[in-house]
Amino acid sequence: MRISGFTFCRNALRYDYPVVESIRSILPIVDEFVVNVGRGDDGTLERIRSIGDPKIRLVESVWDETLRKDGLIYSQQTNIALSHCTGDWAFYLQADEVVHEGDLPQILEAVTLNHRNPAVRGLLFRYLHFVGDYWSLNPWFYHKAVRIIRNNGEIESCGDAVGFHLKATGQYLQSGPREWLAFSGARVFHYGWVKDPKVMLAKKQEQTKVYHGDTPPRSEARLYNQDTFAFEDYSILKDFSGSHPAVMRSRLEAAERRGTRRNRWLNWRFYREVFRRGFRG
Repeated sequence: MRISGFTFCRNALRYDYPVVESIRSILPIVDEFVVNVGRGDDGTLERIRSIGDPKIRLVESVWDETLRKDGLIYSQQTNIALSHCTGDWAFYLQADEVVHEGDLPQILEAVTLNHRNPAVRGLLFRYLHFVGDYWSLNPWFYHKAVRIIRNNGEIESCGDAVGFHLKATGQYLQSGPREWLAFSGARVFHYGWVKDPKVMLAKKQEQTKVYHGDTPPRSEARLYNQDTFAFEDYSILKDFSGSHPAVMRSRLEAAERRGTRRNRWLNWRFYREVFRRGFRG
């Protein structure tokens, strides 16, 4: 049984993605790691190459700028990386997602356990979404996603690359029969919203173009009328006091909290959001 890791990225250094930490976090349990690097100008390719691990295989691509709608370029680039995977299972991490070393044995056990059960097509992971800093969680973002798939040619990334579907029918894995999925017992630490406010704003502006082209919708127009990104929900986020993946140590040591906040249970804005979006933890 072989496991391939795979990801895609472009200009990861410019937008401060922890792509090196992401790759390193699962290198111990994969037999290869395919990295599809889009043509850029910030040294991302060189930085990934400098990891120097023989498991890493680099694929270089040029993004199709005509796919700037609904984030479809993300699934296309994901599938380029997936097409180069040779393992029986393919472990997908986006460039801002990191796995805790303490969860690696559970992941291996889950893959091994389900390898001989052809009904299982993917493994689910629990998500921790950090926003603003490394001590703040947004409980309203999605809680689970498939990150390991059976690499038999029947499954591919879809939409904006959050999930996967069957090529033949377009059936989304997470909305299919229960027997399609098993739980990995592991977490994904999502750090895509932990950035300097100016870098965060630049990233969001770039993403808006990927989803909407050169004409952003009215709801996103404010992104072009501000100097830095406003973490508007920071005061009602959930505190995190657990341990982060060891590969993130240097980033954590250099980081600071974005600000102080009182107990969210004493903040009226928290209850307003619970009324609007429900209590999610």
